[in-house]
Amino acid sequence: MSAHVQETSSSSLKGWLGVAAITASLFVFLTTELMPVGLLTPLSEDLDISVGVAGLMVTAQGVAAGLGVPFIVAWTRRVDRRPLLTTLLAVLAVGNVITAVSPNYALILGIRLGMGFASGVFWAIGVSMAMRIVPERHANRAAAVVMSGIAIATVVGIPLGTVIEAQTDWRTTFGIWAGLSVLVLVAVAALVPSMPSQNAVSVREVFRLPFRNGQLRTVLVVVVFFVLGHFGAYTFVRPYLEDTADASSGFITTVLIIFGVGGAVGNFIAGHTVNKSLRGTFVTGLVGLLAALLLLRFVGNGELGALVALVLWGLSFGAVQLSQINMTLASAPDTFEAAMSLNTMAYNTCIALGALFGGLLVDHVGVTSVLWFGVTLAAASLLLRLVTGRGRHAPADAREDDLAPRPAVSERTP
Repeated sequence: MSAHVQETSSSSLKGWLGVAAITASLFVFLTTELMPVGLLTPLSEDLDISVGVAGLMVTAQGVAAGLGVPFIVAWTRRVDRRPLLTTLLAVLAVGNVITAVSPNYALILGIRLGMGFASGVFWAIGVSMAMRIVPERHANRAAAVVMSGIAIATVVGIPLGTVIEAQTDWRTTFGIWAGLSVLVLVAVAALVPSMPSQNAVSVREVFRLPFRNGQLRTVLVVVVFFVLGHFGAYTFVRPYLEDTADASSGFITTVLIIFGVGGAVGNFIAGHTVNKSLRGTFVTGLVGLLAALLLLRFVGNGELGALVALVLWGLSFGAVQLSQINMTLASAPDTFEAAMSLNTMAYNTCIALGALFGGLLVDHVGVTSVLWFGVTLAAASLLLRLVTGRGRHAPADAREDDLAPRPAVSERTP
C-alpha cells in the first residue's frame, strides 16, 4: 500500500541534504577508483613495477565492481540501505588506508578488488536512494544531482589528487582520501534517513530479469554498445590529440576539464528533459556524441576544432549517462536495484572491454581507428534505440515514446 509523505520545507531540505551526502559518496568512490590514473608514474617507481602493471589497479577495481554487484545486491536485498551505504564507505576508507601503508603491490591489488565490490554496490543502490528521499516530483532531478558527482570527480577530484601527490607522495594522497571517505560516512549516517529495502530480489531472479523483461534486455544492449563505443574512444583521447593536433599536455588537461564541465551541464539539462521525453533525450545525446566524434576526426587536427568537439562530447555524454539510468528505471520500476546491478555489471565490464579493444586497435591499426570504433558502436546504440519503441510488455498507460521514469518504489521516505 503506497504512502505519500506531505512535503514541507524542512523535510524537503533534509531530503536534499541526504542527496548531497549520496553525491559526495559517488565522488569518493569514483575518485578512489580512478586516482591511480594520475599517479601511475610515482606508483610504479616506488613499487618497482611497470606503468602498465600499475594500471591494473584501475582495471581490477572496475572488473570487480561489474562482476560482483548482482550477487552482492541480491545477498543484501533485505538490508536497510543507510547502514549498507555506511558499510560500503567503511570498506572504502579501510581500503584507502591499506593502500597508503601497503609494503607491496600484491596487497594493493587484492584490496582494490574488495573496494571494487563496494563501489559496484554503491552504483546499484545510490541513485535509487537519492530518488526516494526527495518529493516524488523531484526524483529525476535528485538522480541528476547524484550523477553530477561524476563531473565533480573528473574536474576536481582527480586533478586534486595529482596536486596532493606532487606536494607530498602517492601514499599520503590515498591516506587523505581515506579521511574523506570517513567524513562522507559520517554525513550519510547523519543526513540519510533509514531506508528499508523494498526491491527484494534473489540472485536467480536478478539474472532472470533480462529474459522476462524484453524492454530491460533492450536497454542493457543499448548500454553495452554506448559504453563500448564511448570508452573505447575516450580512453585514447590524449594520444589522439598528441598525434593529430600536436597538443601539449597543458591543452589536453584543459580540454579534459572542459569535457567534465560539459558532462555536468549535459547531466543538468537532461535532468529536466527526461521527464518530457526520455527516449528523445537519449537519442539527442547519442546524435551529439556521434557528431562530436566525427568533428574530432575531421576538424580536430587544430586546437579550436578539438575544443569544440570535446565540449559537444562532454555535453552529450552527460545527457546520455543520465538517460540510460532513467531508461533502466523505466524498464523495471519495481525491481530497480536489481536492474541497476545488471546495468552496473554491463557498464563496468564494457569500460574494461572498450579500453582493451581500443588498445588493440591503436597498437595494430592506428590511433585514428578508435574514433571509428566509437562511431560504429554509438551508431549501433542509436539505431537500436530508434527501432525499438515501447516494449511489448510495457503497461498500457505508458508514454508513447517510452515508459515514463518513475521512482523506484511507491513508498517515500520523509
